[in-house]
Amino acid sequence: MGLKFVNTGASLPEKILTNADLERIVDTTDEWITTRTGIKERRIASAQEATSDFSIRAARKALEGTPVNPEDIQLIIVATTTPDHFFPSVACLVQKALGAKNAAAFDVSAACSGFIYALTCARGLIESGDIKYALVIGADVLTKFADWKDRATCVLFGDGAGALLIEKTDGPGDLLSAFIGADGSQSDILSIPGGGSRHPYNPETWSQHPAFIHMEGKEVFKHAVTRMIEASLTALRQCGKTSDDLKLLIPHQANLRIIDAIAKRLQLPDDKVFKNVHKYGNMSAATTIIALDEAQRGGRLQRGDLVELIAFGAGMTWGACVLRW
Repeated sequence: MGLKFVNTGASLPEKILTNADLERIVDTTDEWITTRTGIKERRIASAQEATSDFSIRAARKALEGTPVNPEDIQLIIVATTTPDHFFPSVACLVQKALGAKNAAAFDVSAACSGFIYALTCARGLIESGDIKYALVIGADVLTKFADWKDRATCVLFGDGAGALLIEKTDGPGDLLSAFIGADGSQSDILSIPGGGSRHPYNPETWSQHPAFIHMEGKEVFKHAVTRMIEASLTALRQCGKTSDDLKLLIPHQANLRIIDAIAKRLQLPDDKVFKNVHKYGNMSAATTIIALDEAQRGGRLQRGDLVELIAFGAGMTWGACVLRW
Protein backbone atom coordinates (compact mmCIF):
# COMPACT_ATOMS: atom_id res chain seq x y z
CA MET A 1 0.00 0.00 0.00
CA GLY A 2 1.01 3.63 -0.46
CA LEU A 3 -0.20 7.22 -0.59
CA LYS A 4 -2.02 8.90 -3.45
CA PHE A 5 -2.00 12.70 -3.53
CA VAL A 6 -5.53 13.83 -4.29
CA ASN A 7 -5.33 17.63 -4.14
CA THR A 8 -3.67 20.63 -2.53
CA GLY A 9 -4.94 23.91 -1.15
CA ALA A 10 -3.42 27.11 0.21
CA SER A 11 -4.51 30.17 2.17
CA LEU A 12 -2.66 33.47 2.52
CA PRO A 13 -3.44 36.71 4.36
CA GLU A 14 -4.77 39.58 2.28
CA LYS A 15 -2.36 42.16 3.73
CA ILE A 16 0.90 42.60 1.84
CA LEU A 17 3.89 44.17 3.59
CA THR A 18 6.48 45.39 1.10
CA ASN A 19 10.09 46.32 1.65
CA ALA A 20 9.08 49.94 1.16
CA ASP A 21 6.61 49.55 4.03
CA LEU A 22 9.38 48.11 6.22
CA GLU A 23 11.58 51.12 5.49
CA ARG A 24 9.06 53.16 7.47
CA ILE A 25 9.04 50.71 10.39
CA VAL A 26 12.66 49.71 10.95
CA ASP A 27 16.15 50.88 9.93
CA THR A 28 16.41 49.05 6.62
CA THR A 29 16.12 49.53 2.86
CA ASP A 30 14.67 47.60 -0.05
CA GLU A 31 18.19 47.16 -1.42
CA TRP A 32 19.50 45.75 1.88
CA ILE A 33 16.65 43.22 2.17
CA THR A 34 16.67 42.19 -1.48
CA THR A 35 20.45 41.74 -1.67
CA ARG A 36 20.63 39.60 1.45
CA THR A 37 17.41 37.60 1.18
CA GLY A 38 15.73 38.00 -2.20
CA ILE A 39 12.49 38.96 -0.44
CA LYS A 40 10.44 41.84 -1.87
CA GLU A 41 7.18 41.41 0.06
CA ARG A 42 5.40 39.10 2.46
CA ARG A 43 1.82 38.36 3.62
CA ILE A 44 0.89 39.41 7.16
CA ALA A 45 -1.96 38.03 9.27
CA SER A 46 -4.33 40.56 10.80
CA ALA A 47 -4.74 40.95 14.55
CA GLN A 48 -7.93 38.86 14.32
CA GLU A 49 -6.39 35.97 12.34
CA ALA A 50 -4.65 32.93 13.82
CA THR A 51 -3.01 29.79 12.49
CA SER A 52 -6.24 27.78 12.53
CA ASP A 53 -8.00 30.30 10.27
CA PHE A 54 -5.52 29.76 7.46
CA SER A 55 -5.36 26.01 8.12
CA ILE A 56 -9.14 25.67 7.79
CA ARG A 57 -9.24 27.68 4.55
CA ALA A 58 -6.38 25.67 3.03
CA ALA A 59 -8.06 22.38 4.01
CA ARG A 60 -11.34 23.44 2.41
CA LYS A 61 -9.54 24.33 -0.81
CA ALA A 62 -7.84 20.93 -0.84
CA LEU A 63 -11.26 19.28 -0.56
CA GLU A 64 -12.81 21.38 -3.36
CA GLY A 65 -13.51 19.47 -6.56
CA THR A 66 -12.85 16.08 -4.97
CA PRO A 67 -15.34 13.34 -4.04
CA VAL A 68 -14.02 13.38 -0.47
CA ASN A 69 -16.35 14.67 2.26
CA PRO A 70 -15.15 15.88 5.67
CA GLU A 71 -16.73 12.78 7.27
CA ASP A 72 -14.45 10.61 5.09
CA ILE A 73 -11.28 12.05 6.62
CA GLN A 74 -9.77 9.85 9.32
CA LEU A 75 -6.58 11.77 10.11
CA ILE A 76 -5.63 15.45 10.37
CA ILE A 77 -2.05 16.48 11.12
CA VAL A 78 -1.07 20.14 11.34
CA ALA A 79 2.60 21.11 11.32
CA THR A 80 3.01 24.40 13.17
CA THR A 81 5.10 26.20 15.77
CA THR A 82 2.55 29.00 16.17
CA PRO A 83 -0.63 27.29 17.42
CA ASP A 84 -3.66 29.33 18.42
CA HIS A 85 -3.26 27.98 21.97
CA PHE A 86 -0.99 25.59 23.84
CA PHE A 87 -4.06 23.36 23.71
CA PRO A 88 -6.31 22.39 22.05
CA SER A 89 -4.25 21.64 18.96
CA VAL A 90 -4.76 23.46 15.69
CA ALA A 91 -5.65 20.09 14.16
CA CYS A 92 -8.59 19.74 16.54
CA LEU A 93 -9.79 23.22 15.59
CA VAL A 94 -9.59 22.24 11.92
CA GLN A 95 -11.53 19.04 12.63
CA LYS A 96 -14.27 21.03 14.36
CA ALA A 97 -14.56 23.62 11.58
CA LEU A 98 -14.66 21.03 8.79
CA GLY A 99 -17.03 18.68 10.60
CA ALA A 100 -14.49 15.88 10.18
CA LYS A 101 -15.92 13.99 13.13
CA ASN A 102 -14.25 10.68 12.24
CA ALA A 103 -10.70 12.05 12.17
CA ALA A 104 -7.93 11.70 14.71
CA ALA A 105 -6.19 15.05 15.01
CA PHE A 106 -2.87 16.31 16.35
CA ASP A 107 -0.10 18.86 15.74
CA VAL A 108 3.57 18.33 14.89
CA SER A 109 6.27 20.82 15.91
CA ALA A 110 9.38 20.79 13.70
CA ALA A 111 9.50 24.46 12.66
CA CYS A 112 10.20 25.00 8.95
CA SER A 113 10.68 21.25 8.38
CA GLY A 114 7.26 20.60 9.90
CA PHE A 115 5.31 19.73 6.76
CA ILE A 116 7.81 17.04 5.74
CA TYR A 117 7.78 15.68 9.29
CA ALA A 118 3.96 15.64 9.28
CA LEU A 119 3.81 13.92 5.89
CA THR A 120 6.23 11.27 7.15
CA CYS A 121 4.02 10.71 10.21
CA ALA A 122 0.93 10.42 8.01
CA ARG A 123 2.62 7.81 5.82
CA GLY A 124 3.42 5.64 8.82
CA LEU A 125 -0.08 5.88 10.26
CA ILE A 126 -1.80 5.22 6.94
CA GLU A 127 0.39 2.27 6.03
CA SER A 128 -0.02 0.65 9.45
CA GLY A 129 -3.74 1.19 9.99
CA ASP A 130 -7.18 1.52 8.46
CA ILE A 131 -6.96 5.20 7.48
CA LYS A 132 -8.17 5.88 3.93
CA TYR A 133 -8.14 9.69 3.75
CA ALA A 134 -5.91 12.17 5.57
CA LEU A 135 -5.22 15.90 5.57
CA VAL A 136 -1.66 17.07 6.16
CA ILE A 137 -1.34 20.81 6.77
CA GLY A 138 1.62 23.15 7.19
CA ALA A 139 0.70 26.47 8.81
CA ASP A 140 2.41 29.32 10.66
CA VAL A 141 1.94 32.99 11.55
CA LEU A 142 5.47 33.85 12.59
CA THR A 143 4.97 37.58 12.06
CA LYS A 144 3.12 37.64 15.38
CA PHE A 145 6.44 36.67 17.00
CA ALA A 146 8.65 39.06 15.05
CA ASP A 147 10.58 41.82 16.81
CA TRP A 148 9.79 44.79 14.59
CA LYS A 149 12.84 46.61 15.99
CA ASP A 150 15.23 43.87 14.83
CA ARG A 151 15.95 44.48 11.16
CA ALA A 152 17.89 41.23 10.86
CA THR A 153 14.82 39.05 11.52
CA CYS A 154 11.58 41.00 11.08
CA VAL A 155 12.10 41.34 7.32
CA LEU A 156 12.25 37.57 6.80
CA PHE A 157 8.89 36.13 7.74
CA GLY A 158 5.40 35.82 6.30
CA ASP A 159 2.21 33.95 7.17
CA GLY A 160 0.05 31.30 5.52
CA ALA A 161 -1.05 27.68 5.33
CA GLY A 162 -1.09 24.86 2.81
CA ALA A 163 -2.89 21.52 2.85
CA LEU A 164 -2.45 18.17 1.12
CA LEU A 165 -5.30 15.67 0.80
CA ILE A 166 -4.04 12.08 0.78
CA GLU A 167 -5.72 8.80 -0.08
CA LYS A 168 -4.51 5.32 0.80
CA THR A 169 -3.91 3.25 -2.31
CA ASP A 170 -2.63 -0.15 -3.38
CA GLY A 171 0.89 -0.25 -4.76
CA PRO A 172 3.82 2.11 -4.09
CA GLY A 173 1.79 5.31 -4.45
CA ASP A 174 3.02 8.87 -4.96
CA LEU A 175 5.38 9.28 -1.98
CA LEU A 176 8.53 7.54 -3.15
CA SER A 177 10.74 8.34 -0.17
CA ALA A 178 11.06 10.56 2.90
CA PHE A 179 13.98 11.41 5.14
CA ILE A 180 13.99 13.49 8.35
CA GLY A 181 16.75 14.45 10.76
CA ALA A 182 17.59 16.70 13.70
CA ASP A 183 20.47 18.11 15.74
CA GLY A 184 19.36 19.42 19.11
CA SER A 185 22.88 20.62 19.93
CA GLN A 186 22.21 23.56 17.59
CA SER A 187 18.90 24.52 19.18
CA ASP A 188 20.12 27.91 20.41
CA ILE A 189 20.85 29.45 17.02
CA LEU A 190 17.17 29.78 16.07
CA SER A 191 14.51 30.01 18.76
CA ILE A 192 11.71 31.91 20.48
CA PRO A 193 13.10 32.11 24.04
CA GLY A 194 10.04 33.22 26.00
CA GLY A 195 6.43 32.19 26.35
CA GLY A 196 6.88 28.50 27.13
CA SER A 197 7.25 26.57 30.37
CA ARG A 198 10.96 27.45 30.64
CA HIS A 199 10.30 31.19 30.61
CA PRO A 200 6.55 31.80 30.97
CA TYR A 201 5.23 35.32 30.85
CA ASN A 202 6.49 37.41 33.74
CA PRO A 203 6.52 41.20 33.37
CA GLU A 204 9.64 41.46 35.51
CA THR A 205 11.77 39.15 33.34
CA TRP A 206 10.05 39.44 29.96
CA SER A 207 12.74 41.72 28.54
CA GLN A 208 15.33 38.97 29.14
CA HIS A 209 13.25 36.19 27.56
CA PRO A 210 10.82 37.75 25.08
CA ALA A 211 8.54 35.73 22.84
CA PHE A 212 10.31 37.05 19.76
CA ILE A 213 12.32 35.20 17.14
CA HIS A 214 16.04 35.01 17.88
CA MET A 215 18.34 33.97 15.05
CA GLU A 216 22.08 33.74 14.47
CA GLY A 217 21.91 34.22 10.73
CA LYS A 218 25.37 33.11 9.65
CA GLU A 219 25.17 29.88 11.61
CA VAL A 220 21.66 29.11 10.32
CA PHE A 221 22.79 29.76 6.73
CA LYS A 222 25.73 27.37 7.04
CA HIS A 223 23.74 24.53 8.58
CA ALA A 224 20.75 25.04 6.27
CA VAL A 225 22.75 24.60 3.06
CA THR A 226 24.65 21.56 4.34
CA ARG A 227 21.67 19.75 5.83
CA MET A 228 19.24 20.38 2.95
CA ILE A 229 21.75 19.08 0.41
CA GLU A 230 22.35 16.03 2.61
CA ALA A 231 18.61 15.44 2.99
CA SER A 232 17.95 15.89 -0.72
CA LEU A 233 20.59 13.37 -1.77
CA THR A 234 19.53 10.87 0.89
CA ALA A 235 15.85 10.94 -0.12
CA LEU A 236 16.76 10.60 -3.80
CA ARG A 237 19.08 7.69 -3.07
CA GLN A 238 16.38 5.93 -1.05
CA CYS A 239 14.13 5.70 -4.10
CA GLY A 240 16.85 5.08 -6.67
CA LYS A 241 16.71 8.53 -8.25
CA THR A 242 19.13 11.42 -8.83
CA SER A 243 18.61 15.16 -9.14
CA ASP A 244 18.68 14.71 -12.93
CA ASP A 245 15.38 12.81 -12.66
CA LEU A 246 13.58 15.73 -11.01
CA LYS A 247 11.12 17.90 -12.88
CA LEU A 248 11.18 20.34 -9.99
CA LEU A 249 12.98 20.91 -6.70
CA ILE A 250 10.96 22.80 -4.08
CA PRO A 251 13.37 24.02 -1.40
CA HIS A 252 12.34 25.79 1.77
CA GLN A 253 11.93 29.46 0.88
CA ALA A 254 13.94 31.13 3.63
CA ASN A 255 16.57 32.99 1.66
CA LEU A 256 17.33 33.24 -2.05
CA ARG A 257 21.06 32.85 -1.45
CA ILE A 258 20.45 29.56 0.36
CA ILE A 259 18.24 28.33 -2.50
CA ASP A 260 20.83 29.29 -5.13
CA ALA A 261 23.66 27.65 -3.15
CA ILE A 262 21.69 24.39 -2.94
CA ALA A 263 20.80 24.46 -6.64
CA LYS A 264 24.44 25.00 -7.55
CA ARG A 265 25.64 22.11 -5.38
CA LEU A 266 22.96 19.80 -6.85
CA GLN A 267 23.80 21.03 -10.37
CA LEU A 268 20.19 21.95 -11.10
CA PRO A 269 19.33 24.59 -13.72
CA ASP A 270 17.22 27.54 -12.64
CA ASP A 271 14.10 26.29 -14.42
CA LYS A 272 14.10 23.16 -12.22
CA VAL A 273 14.14 25.09 -8.93
CA PHE A 274 10.89 26.59 -7.63
CA LYS A 275 11.16 30.06 -6.09
CA ASN A 276 8.49 32.24 -4.52
CA VAL A 277 10.47 33.67 -1.61
CA HIS A 278 10.32 37.11 -3.24
CA LYS A 279 6.52 37.15 -2.80
CA TYR A 280 6.00 35.49 0.56
CA GLY A 281 9.22 35.37 2.58
CA ASN A 282 9.72 32.51 5.02
CA MET A 283 6.36 30.99 6.00
CA SER A 284 7.96 28.24 8.09
CA ALA A 285 5.99 24.96 7.96
CA ALA A 286 3.64 26.41 5.33
CA THR A 287 6.39 27.14 2.82
CA THR A 288 6.92 23.87 0.95
CA ILE A 289 3.24 22.88 0.73
CA ILE A 290 2.18 26.35 -0.46
CA ALA A 291 4.93 26.16 -3.06
CA LEU A 292 3.72 22.71 -4.16
CA ASP A 293 0.17 24.05 -4.46
CA GLU A 294 1.35 27.05 -6.46
CA ALA A 295 3.55 24.93 -8.71
CA GLN A 296 0.81 22.47 -9.66
CA ARG A 297 -1.88 25.12 -10.09
CA GLY A 298 0.48 27.28 -12.14
CA GLY A 299 1.36 24.51 -14.58
CA ARG A 300 4.91 23.90 -13.36
CA LEU A 301 3.96 20.31 -12.51
CA GLN A 302 1.97 17.75 -14.45
CA ARG A 303 0.71 14.39 -13.21
CA GLY A 304 3.58 11.92 -13.23
CA ASP A 305 6.32 14.51 -12.74
CA LEU A 306 8.97 13.86 -10.10
CA VAL A 307 9.32 16.60 -7.48
CA GLU A 308 11.38 16.85 -4.30
CA LEU A 309 10.60 18.96 -1.24
CA ILE A 310 13.46 19.87 1.12
CA ALA A 311 13.40 21.99 4.27
CA PHE A 312 15.44 23.07 7.28
CA GLY A 313 14.27 24.69 10.49
CA ALA A 314 14.74 25.45 14.16
CA GLY A 315 15.59 22.54 16.39
CA MET A 316 17.62 22.10 14.28
CA THR A 317 15.48 19.94 12.01
CA TRP A 318 15.61 19.03 8.34
CA GLY A 319 13.90 16.75 5.88
CA ALA A 320 13.27 15.82 2.27
CA CYS A 321 10.66 13.82 0.39
CA VAL A 322 10.44 12.69 -3.22
CA LEU A 323 6.97 12.71 -4.75
CA ARG A 324 5.50 11.59 -8.04
CA TRP A 325 2.84 14.21 -8.62
